[in-house]
Amino acid sequence: MRILLTNDDGIYAPGLRALRNELKHLGDVTVVAPATEQSAAGHSVTLLNPLLVSEVFEDDGTTFIGWAVEGRPADCVKLALLELLPDPPDVIISGMNAGSNAGINVLYSGTVAAAVEGAFFRRTAIAVSLEYDKKIEDFAGGARLARRVIEQILARNPAAGSLFNVNLPVLERGPVRGIKVLPQNVSPYQEKFDRRVNPRGRTYFWADPEFRCADPHPDTDVTALAEGYVTVTPLKFDLTDHARLAELQGWGLELT
Repeated sequence: MRILLTNDDGIYAPGLRALRNELKHLGDVTVVAPATEQSAAGHSVTLLNPLLVSEVFEDDGTTFIGWAVEGRPADCVKLALLELLPDPPDVIISGMNAGSNAGINVLYSGTVAAAVEGAFFRRTAIAVSLEYDKKIEDFAGGARLARRVIEQILARNPAAGSLFNVNLPVLERGPVRGIKVLPQNVSPYQEKFDRRVNPRGRTYFWADPEFRCADPHPDTDVTALAEGYVTVTPLKFDLTDHARLAELQGWGLELT
């Protein structure tokens, strides 16, 4: 099996390294990932600057890993599929992200965006993220858990273009309670900014990294993740509100 591995934390991120080590048990892994961190880049792409690409090797200097791209996660997948890989991958894995991508975070996440880009190209794509408490980051344990989930998804031979969002709970909280397939929570997060003034009197703001979902709703990915479950959510990129489409068509909108 040919596996394309990407992320948004950058090609040298420990989460990607740990997941690559596990995915090598499943097939041939080629990495095409951002040269630098691109967290919360969403599905942005580079249009006005060249995409510089560099080959990356293991510490021995001879074992080829893949390519570092000075661009966004979606750029990486585009280049991999259209220019860099001699053969198309059987599956595209994005991660393992440092921090969960549950709830509305999928709209901001570069990790999820890279997987969405893969689904555009009719490839099975899986985004993988590890929740953590910013003190302990068990990427090796998370990668072993992610591999077991990925194996089970692929064993079902999902249809071309299938897209999955996998979130792993904080492993240090205790044993993982199981896997739940649940919808994405769409409630907004409570966010705040730290207001400051620089030495020249200009006001600036830092986004506070501590935010929470005030209305987590039972039976959604946010709630199950907090309860210690791995969550798997099938996603799609068709944003059309099909339930309201017929209603709008009946409005008789016209140019007058």
